[in-house]
Amino acid sequence: MSETAVEIRDLRVDYDDFVAVNDLSLAIPRGEVMGWVGPNGAGKTSTFRVMTMLLEPTYGEVRLGGLDIIEEPRKVRKILGYMPDMAPVPTDLKVWEFLEFYAHAHKLGSRRSRKMRVEECLEKVSLQTKRDAFCKNLSRGQTQRLVLAKTLLHRPEVLILDEPASGLDPVSRKELRKTVQQVAAEGATVLISSHILSELDEMCSSLCILNQGKLVANGTAAEIRSKFGDGTRRLIIEIMGETEPLREWMSQRSRVSQIEVKENEVRCHFTGSPDEQSDLMRDLAIAEFRLRTFTEEQFALEDILEQASEGGLE
Repeated sequence: MSETAVEIRDLRVDYDDFVAVNDLSLAIPRGEVMGWVGPNGAGKTSTFRVMTMLLEPTYGEVRLGGLDIIEEPRKVRKILGYMPDMAPVPTDLKVWEFLEFYAHAHKLGSRRSRKMRVEECLEKVSLQTKRDAFCKNLSRGQTQRLVLAKTLLHRPEVLILDEPASGLDPVSRKELRKTVQQVAAEGATVLISSHILSELDEMCSSLCILNQGKLVANGTAAEIRSKFGDGTRRLIIEIMGETEPLREWMSQRSRVSQIEVKENEVRCHFTGSPDEQSDLMRDLAIAEFRLRTFTEEQFALEDILEQASEGGLE
């Protein structure tokens, strides 16, 4: 069995004169949770629709689990799970009936085995207490979790989730993150798109950034921050007493910019080396500022996405 779960080669998708996906090539190993990031129109959904065989590519090759989606679509569907954004759910069925219907469609064995799998998936998404509720009475978050349970029924090897956290409250997003990580731990490969970048950062083992149909960057969040963070670090210095003397002192330091004051904190951008940052901490102590905390913020993924939206990443 190939260690590569998803392989995309020279993928292009045209809508008349508009190029939605432009020569995209990407290999994703098994067990990966990859977050797909990009502004609206970046090509994320178009790529997902090609992978799920809902859209024919202009040209290029896509393999899932080593299977060509054009040549072996039936086999691909057996290993693929797809959760589109805002998937419809029938209102006249109970939760267990909805899942039983799809379990039967996937031919998951006897009625007893289907029932067991339905209960397993309800447990995965924490909906056991809602099994007898009508789908129409579920909240938005519960409906999203139900669709995810349906997507997991046949134990897909590749799971594609398009904006699954859209509109979810914090508790539901936490449940989603827990489920995705559990499924990946069991060996599935998960591709997930979202505009909630902090969620992707916590949930995913890797990220890819798309802009105007092109792959801008891919790798771990740390690798992407290192590559596009231009050496800038955000420092937060909290002191006891007045902050204005510290603000003035910081304004005289080299490699310090964008100084902001917030209550007892002074925040700034710092482009010095780690040694220079250590010297800054030493000099603060020598200057007899009463330090309470000195922390460093990571380069935000939101800033990277903003650069991509403006065409700043090449």
